[in-house]
Amino acid sequence: MTARPPLPLRLVVLYALPALALAVPTIPVAVYLPTFYAETVGLGLTLTGVILFASRAFDVITDPLVGVLSDRTKSRFGRRKPWALAGGCLVAPALIALFNPPDGATWVYLLGVSLLVYLGWTMIAVPYFAWAAELSTDYSERAKLTSWREGLTLVGIVIAGSVPAIIAGSGGTESEGLLAVALVAVALGLPTFFLLAWYVPDRANLSRSKPKQSIAQTRFSFKNTIHALRANGPFRRLISAWFVNGFANGLPAALFPLYLTHALGASETEKGILIFSYFAAGIAALPFWMFLSRHIGKHRAWCVAMMIAVAAFAWVPFIEHGAIIAFAIVCVVSGSALGADLALPPAMQADVIDYDKWRFDQDRAGTFFAMWSMATKFALALGVGLAFPALDAFGFSSQGDNTATALLALTVIYAGIPCVLKTIAIAMVWNHPISARRLRAIQSRIARKSIKGDGYEAVN
Repeated sequence: MTARPPLPLRLVVLYALPALALAVPTIPVAVYLPTFYAETVGLGLTLTGVILFASRAFDVITDPLVGVLSDRTKSRFGRRKPWALAGGCLVAPALIALFNPPDGATWVYLLGVSLLVYLGWTMIAVPYFAWAAELSTDYSERAKLTSWREGLTLVGIVIAGSVPAIIAGSGGTESEGLLAVALVAVALGLPTFFLLAWYVPDRANLSRSKPKQSIAQTRFSFKNTIHALRANGPFRRLISAWFVNGFANGLPAALFPLYLTHALGASETEKGILIFSYFAAGIAALPFWMFLSRHIGKHRAWCVAMMIAVAAFAWVPFIEHGAIIAFAIVCVVSGSALGADLALPPAMQADVIDYDKWRFDQDRAGTFFAMWSMATKFALALGVGLAFPALDAFGFSSQGDNTATALLALTVIYAGIPCVLKTIAIAMVWNHPISARRLRAIQSRIARKSIKGDGYEAVN
């Protein structure tokens, strides 16, 4: 197998830039939007949680459908670009509508608009993530691609946290702050997606020979795909750990504003500082996780990051009301693990796709990343869908005047359960079987199959 020269840094950056726009609404959707619709719009905690969970459940259909169709798409622009651009055209107006509901908006409005947002998001995210897996076959370079993408994701999240704070400081309302977030996301998305579509090549254009028709297009069947996903042991192990860890992240994400207000007693200024410190620590620590992954492997580096997050969150139940500095330390320590949480697992996912190519002679990165995207969204939706009704069951009120039992329930769901879930994820991924050495062996076997004419092009 002929070695391909490293990807130019310019290409890596141009691929990663759209993550800025994609990240801006991510935290507001996951963290602020549930509380906004529950309290400000007036839908209530339980109804809001149920509606957002139901809209996410729609991804069970759309994620695999978009993944399969993007794998099978033939166009002069490649497989991934048409889907990402079409998704952007859909999600932009829907996002503005979601963050700017009219007076008297009901659960029907929330359900309809959120379905459009999540559909457009799927059309962008699934091809975009699969694109990275096809740009490079190198174990460490894949981590570099995802680290740049997730690093810019964290920058976008910091921007998202700054915009509502700036609007509030200028005397604006919460609704105006959320609308500003949507407008910033659209403004960043237009130029960065243009640069992505214009300058970043499809995987087929990176190869040195004319692409052959892939078996994924000639012999595809849904039944065979499901069988391959089930038979891919490394994929099952990785996506299971990713889902459990995603659920662990979804609980504190959904409850973060409630915890800061009711359990910690943080002011609006202190909330902004705490959120900024969390994501700034994630950005600062990314180079360290890339360094560590090159020396101990991506899966072990991810495990170390999850251990650090567990160690930090284990102290949360002991933090007293008003102890802002103590919680800031937790934010910095747990935030430092965030970069690994975001960058390393998707790079590992690209490796299990090569395993699928070797075992089943198929080229279906979109299908695998569709399953990945579905697990991500379902885990976050489960956090909202279970956390809010559970708080209701313990008598928690977002308006205040909570009992000690209700506040304890908030703290346990916010920090205690995620520690247990992350510990389970660590156990699941610790012995992940695809290392850098084994990936090279798998890719050598793929190349030998190509030389023998077994059906698909070598990735040179």
